Amino acid sequence: QVQLVESGGDLVQPGGSLRLSCAASGFIFSEYALSWFRQASGTQRELVAIITETGAGTHYADSVKGRFTISRDNAKNTVYLQMDSLKSEDTATYYCNVLITTGEETKQFWGQGTQVTVSS
Repeated sequence: QVQLVESGGDLVQPGGSLRLSCAASGFIFSEYALSWFRQASGTQRELVAIITETGAGTHYADSVKGRFTISRDNAKNTVYLQMDSLKSEDTATYYCNVLITTGEETKQFWGQGTQVTVSS
């Protein structure tokens, strides 16, 4: 079955950096785009970044553009989110996401999330 396991969340001071990882299994990793979302307390889950199957294409939310970098290693079935110049408003639970289409059915899969807290 599809599994996404995030790691790397931590408490960090404003201006600091973190790298999140998402290890995937149960599907052909190199054939799917992967995404990072985040959800702060009391808010809706929002898209942070997307990366295409080969990693050649990426897209970022305006709020993180220039500070966050999404990347992937298809040999390791892992997608990363490098977060630099962190701000308090980046505090949230971060989730890895993949959409998988089988026949006429498309399912969305999520990891369990990893907590990022930016605070002095």
